[in-house]
Amino acid sequence: MTREHLSKRLINWASVLDDRAREQAIATSTLPFVYPHVALMPDAHLGKGATVGSVIPTLGAIIPAAVGVDIGCGMIAVRTGWIEEQVRAVGPLSNLREAIEARIPLSVGAYNTRLTGSAAARVAELEAKSQRAGFTPDAYAGNWRLQLGSLGSGNHFIEVSVDELGRVWLFLHSGSRGVGNKIAQHHIAVAAELCRRWWIDLPDPDLAYVVEGTDEFWAYIRELRWAQDFAAANREEMMDRVVAAIAEHMGAPVEEAERVNCHHNFTEQEQHFGKRVWVSRKGAIRARAGEPGLIPGSMGTASYVVTGKGDSHSLCSSPHGAGRSLSRSAARRQFTVDQLRAAMAGIEYRDTDAFIDEIPAAYKDIDQVMADAADLVEVRHVLRQIVNVKGD
Repeated sequence: MTREHLSKRLINWASVLDDRAREQAIATSTLPFVYPHVALMPDAHLGKGATVGSVIPTLGAIIPAAVGVDIGCGMIAVRTGWIEEQVRAVGPLSNLREAIEARIPLSVGAYNTRLTGSAAARVAELEAKSQRAGFTPDAYAGNWRLQLGSLGSGNHFIEVSVDELGRVWLFLHSGSRGVGNKIAQHHIAVAAELCRRWWIDLPDPDLAYVVEGTDEFWAYIRELRWAQDFAAANREEMMDRVVAAIAEHMGAPVEEAERVNCHHNFTEQEQHFGKRVWVSRKGAIRARAGEPGLIPGSMGTASYVVTGKGDSHSLCSSPHGAGRSLSRSAARRQFTVDQLRAAMAGIEYRDTDAFIDEIPAAYKDIDQVMADAADLVEVRHVLRQIVNVKGD
């Protein structure tokens, strides 16, 4: 759809938008430091404090909950030199799935027991970055080093997919794991306490903010940036392991044709509408003109490799995925494991009722989301899964 001005400070691209999400976004847009407007992406849906699928540019303040608790969550994809028929001809796809599952810890609280050589090198870089930032991530999670290279659960996934030309892609969605969550929760609480101390009346307590120039603000920025770096490194480490798994499956090294890694829960300082603003994308990717990006569908539906169009009204942004239409509890009440199996027909996955709340019907129609995003991104490739890996 074309952009819709819901108010002077709220522009919407979602043709399907829940009333509660609309009201939530309107409340966010009324904050005095929002400039010039909040942009709602096509996948927008209700979130904690700020709407998931929103782009919030601010002057002189940042709302930690508007970045989200999975700081730096995002996608990474690699296009290999193989085609689908070659991968299938080697052996059962279940073997490939199990090989990936053996290399990467899945699920909540599942971490590595030791560091691989590549993980150790990435940890060393993160240790140096935390020293420069003047904080120790050990204060948040003593085992953060062993978290690097682990997937998590919920909508995080690893997939082997095929594009419109039959070429095989490796596709992965994850973020900053437990350490990033604890960093986020800490600063959300700090912002809430400051707003209480200053008697600031907020439309929602979760819209509490920290003010630029204060120690609390810069502490958040330093630790946020570290968590974003951790998330990107986490995806790179896991992707290297997925590459190793498929190389073993194929009996030959992977020829990487391209690799894309992008955040969709993050904050950066950018120039928009004549001012330098902090842009918090909560469930949105940056989509500057020509910038590569990744937009996954839900479990069992298409994903997209895109390039940005640099749309100024969206603050050079686009959706980050399908966006939920049902809560997890509602999806569990409404759907069955048999319906999940039907939705995943033809895809190799771990058959368990743990994934019922990830059934595609619990999400918006990704085709409609992408139609709504036509002015924001150009679609380069459409991917369909042949293997899916998730954590309970």
